[in-house]
Amino acid sequence: MVAMTPEIIDFLNENLCWVATVSPDGEPDLGPKMSMFVLDESHLAYHERTAGKMFENLKNGSKLVVASVNFEQKKGYRFHGNVTLHTDDAIYEQQVELAKERGTKVPACIPVLEITQIDDLSAGANAGKRLA
Repeated sequence: MVAMTPEIIDFLNENLCWVATVSPDGEPDLGPKMSMFVLDESHLAYHERTAGKMFENLKNGSKLVVASVNFEQKKGYRFHGNVTLHTDDAIYEQQVELAKERGTKVPACIPVLEITQIDDLSAGANAGKRLA
C-alpha cells in the first residue's frame, strides 16, 4: 500500500479523475468519474452509479486504474492498485446517505482502490515514471 502526499490529495480534490477497466475479452473501458473522492491517504473511491460496463468489468475481476491531469499545469498522476467493491457495508451505507443528501443517484456500488503504485503524468522527463 502506498500513501498519497497532501499535495497529491489536494490535486485530486481539484481535478477530474478518469478510470479504466478491461473486459474479460480484453476490451478496454475508460470514463470520467466526477464522484471520485479520497477515502484516506492510501485509498480512492467513487460512486458507481450507472452499474454499466465498467461495473461489470470490475465484478469480473478487472484491474482498475485511475488518472487525473490538469492541462494548464501540465501535471498529473496515475494510480494502480487492488479494488474492492462495497455494496452492503459501512462504507457503502455512508456513501448512500451522502448521495441522498446531495440529491444524486444512489450508487450501485462503491469501488475502493487500495493504492499500490503512483505514476507521474506530468509533462517532461519524468512522464510515466513511478513516484511511489
